[in-house]
Amino acid sequence: MSTCATVSRDLDEPISGTAATATTWLLLEQPGPWGARALVSSHLDPALGRALEAAAQGTGVRIALIRRPGRHADHDVSPVRQVYVAHTVPGRVWLHSAETHDPRQLLDLDFAALGGGDHRSFARALGGQPHTGDPLALVCTNGRRDRCCALLGRPLAAELAASGVTGTWEVTHLGGHRFSPTLLVLPHGYAYGRVEAHTVKEALHGVREGRVVVEGCRGRSAWERPGQAAELAVRSATGEERAEALSVVRTTGGAPRWEVTVAHTDGRRWQVVVAEGASLPPRPESCGTSVLGSPSRMDVVGVHELTDMAATAGTAPMRRSVCGQGSSAASRGRGRTVSS
Repeated sequence: MSTCATVSRDLDEPISGTAATATTWLLLEQPGPWGARALVSSHLDPALGRALEAAAQGTGVRIALIRRPGRHADHDVSPVRQVYVAHTVPGRVWLHSAETHDPRQLLDLDFAALGGGDHRSFARALGGQPHTGDPLALVCTNGRRDRCCALLGRPLAAELAASGVTGTWEVTHLGGHRFSPTLLVLPHGYAYGRVEAHTVKEALHGVREGRVVVEGCRGRSAWERPGQAAELAVRSATGEERAEALSVVRTTGGAPRWEVTVAHTDGRRWQVVVAEGASLPPRPESCGTSVLGSPSRMDVVGVHELTDMAATAGTAPMRRSVCGQGSSAASRGRGRTVSS
């Protein structure tokens, strides 16, 4: 017997399916100030930043700069830089770390292989090894990209660090700054929005147990936006918390409507209908502007469990409704809604 959870988000809550997209994250420690395009507008050599951007393009690797919470002056700092790389696709999740005196070593990485989940070039180029410390809590604080990230993100990062969350780093732009403070948790790659310290600590505790905390979650970066919304909808409908239990295996259609197939490791599958809409009423898209906008959002309008009858009746797979189509809340644009 299937169950169906009802999740109706208010207008100002984080909306699923809007997190940054990347199968693999490459993080380089870079102290000091960051500009709007941090790789080419920080104290990192801009020529190196442009070369790294070019090397990562189209590979599934997203490069971000990180720094320890606190003062951002980069004088009298250690010449040793921390480097992390994390692959976030279920079934092949890993997080490796290394140190470097010369960030140009990152150009020796095989970015296509990293994007596909092969970490061997990280070991060859930088001596990388599996990360044995705490999960990483990456708080966006790139105020030059959007002032919300500095005004709301920096206090959160400082509070986490002061309370002993050793995996805390400030990070450059994650996307979705209207949901500040925003957070990315590695190795699994789930993004969170409008989080408070207690939510972050719960999410990190969940990571240690192999669980996903759905509260405030905006999706897993391994998937495109419709897949992010679909996976979270299945979690809400079934109560599945295990981080590695669900995968997005197929997406058909195109804007403004997709059908996404989500698979469980136990063989179950769901077809999720996701529609693109606009967040209404119009609101400022940043705490640094008074200009009103209607940002895009992903609304889940149907979740159906697929029942394979072929083995017993010689028929095509059938659909069993887990959550009904087109709820009134979804049609009003109230957010990700899974309703019976």
